[in-house]
Amino acid sequence: MNDIPTYDDTNIFAKILRGEIPCHKVYENDDFIAFMDVMPQASGHTLVVPKAPSRNLLDADSETLQKLMPFARRIARAVVKAFDADGVTLMQFNEPAGGQTVFHLHMHVIPRNDGVPLMRHEGGMEKTEVLMANAEKIRTALKEAS
Repeated sequence: MNDIPTYDDTNIFAKILRGEIPCHKVYENDDFIAFMDVMPQASGHTLVVPKAPSRNLLDADSETLQKLMPFARRIARAVVKAFDADGVTLMQFNEPAGGQTVFHLHMHVIPRNDGVPLMRHEGGMEKTEVLMANAEKIRTALKEAS
């Protein structure tokens, strides 16, 4: 890959950041938002999305990248607590060959339990009431950690 394609602000995460599409928000600060993945691979699957426009890790600015992991860790700790998980998987994909399907930098935070395989990511949309309840569990865990 010689050139990184240009950021396209019509992607679904850019629309969520602009408030054009709703999400089940878990937490937000000046730089990031965390919300529930509507096609979760496990209960509690959360997305961490920088507000700064970047297609992925390859074109993100250094300041965003420096702040990404501490924010993702905060969300990951809350997700583990909220879902009594044995561990957590963090995934970040870059470009189609790397598995990326939404072209705005983001990180998947997925609670894991021993012996429980991940569900398929395209396995269907989760029910709104389940996403709402899962987001509330994580928000509660974040408040307890503060």
